[in-house]
Amino acid sequence: MFFDAEVSPDEVESFSQQLMNGVMSFSKLNWSTICAKLLSGLIGVLVMYCLVKWLDMLIGRALNRNNRMGLLGNFLRKLVRWLCFVCIGIWFVSHLGLDMKPLLAGIGVTGVVLGFALQETIGNFFSGLMIIINHPFNIGDYIESGSFSGTVTDMDMNRVELLTPDNKRITMSNKLVWGNPVVNYSAMDKRRVDMTASAAYGSDISKAKKILSDLVLSYPEVLPTPAPTVEVGSLGDSEINFIVRPWVKPSDYWKVLWRFQGEWYDALTKAGVDVPFDQLDVHIVSQDKA
Repeated sequence: MFFDAEVSPDEVESFSQQLMNGVMSFSKLNWSTICAKLLSGLIGVLVMYCLVKWLDMLIGRALNRNNRMGLLGNFLRKLVRWLCFVCIGIWFVSHLGLDMKPLLAGIGVTGVVLGFALQETIGNFFSGLMIIINHPFNIGDYIESGSFSGTVTDMDMNRVELLTPDNKRITMSNKLVWGNPVVNYSAMDKRRVDMTASAAYGSDISKAKKILSDLVLSYPEVLPTPAPTVEVGSLGDSEINFIVRPWVKPSDYWKVLWRFQGEWYDALTKAGVDVPFDQLDVHIVSQDKA
């Protein structure tokens, strides 16, 4: 529980009575006074709203020039905007002549009640705050959290939105994201592509390794340093398995992986290196009947 407090019926009744007294006092004013207060109040709200939008625009421009702020900057921008709107609302009610003391005193009462009703939302809020403080990813990064993966397209204090490679949108609560390990594939400037290829027993291992190495080095996306690794990974039942591990930029990962998977077989067979495949030999032995 985020809140552990009891609200007595007397406190709720006192708050309601004070608020009702304020409304009744306002209703006793003549219509001309009420209209004048409403009109001047609406004009003031409009002016302050324009100022808030102007301030929000300035903050947005500042954040766009400083990409390092990331999620923290977006949170601060929304926080400032909503605090300004709350202040405008309080000013408008005070301008109409209503006593704000009962309302402000009632915030503590209603806060306790809402605390029990919105525990999940509060948990998401604090999880979002932890994500902002620890900064495990930015909008635009490709991440994996739990059993879900995709590009982060949006985030606020309640949820994270992911866009999968097959164009599906996944909405995850911040509590779910923070409660699982987060793998950020875009955090580093390079990423290793782990691939495999195989050749039949009796093949020239040195020749096969050179063919596979030359193949990945021919890709413009493969980085020269660190140099690609091409080695014998394991000996299978009917094949020699090679591990092929070049380094690429994160954005080129799938491009290199798919291209290699479609080309390594032809590269080996054209060079005369046999590629194994599963087969079953059946030997029939005939016996003469006595």
